[in-house]
Amino acid sequence: MKLAKSKNARFLLASTSEIYGEPQITPQHEKYRGNVNTIGIRSCYDEGKRIAETLTMEYNRQYNIDTRIIRIFNTYGPNMDPEDGRVITNLINQAINNEDITIYGDGEQTRSFCYVDDLIDGMIKCMNSEYNLPINLGNPIEMKIKEIAELILLLTNSKSKLIRIPLPEDDPTNRKPDINIARTILSWEPKVDLIMGLKKTIHYFKLLN
Repeated sequence: MKLAKSKNARFLLASTSEIYGEPQITPQHEKYRGNVNTIGIRSCYDEGKRIAETLTMEYNRQYNIDTRIIRIFNTYGPNMDPEDGRVITNLINQAINNEDITIYGDGEQTRSFCYVDDLIDGMIKCMNSEYNLPINLGNPIEMKIKEIAELILLLTNSKSKLIRIPLPEDDPTNRKPDINIARTILSWEPKVDLIMGLKKTIHYFKLLN
């Protein structure tokens, strides 16, 4: 932030949907202040992003720095780190290696998955806009974890079996972005179909194996 101030540069904060915590509303819109456990095992990340938004806006107000804040929902695509522990990464790696696919809890928890090209397009449009309040970037199509696991099994023609393990503490049960601001201000919404995006991602991970 100090560098942006010294260079009179526009600053982009990559925030996250995790600032909403375990949301009590769906879809989640930018004015919703969230429901975060401040002392939970995920709180370092959740609260870290929340204070980052606070500091970004303070620099905007105090020093007139030109800032942008995007709240990124689940994103996937080629070139992901195979060891990053993200849900799409884990499911694809397990499926193409015919390993048991681990589903946390009953798999009824939901996420929304945005292809990386769409996210980058949204980031560029945000930086080129004059809007400096937080803005959701994500896919508003909500899916259950067990549904995405079953789809990946189908697309990989895997022999893996679904197994259930305990749900981690404070793991959010739902994620669905309200992207009305992105549609209105940025003329942005995801374009890449989930199946097409998953096929490209699966192809990438197969090349690594």
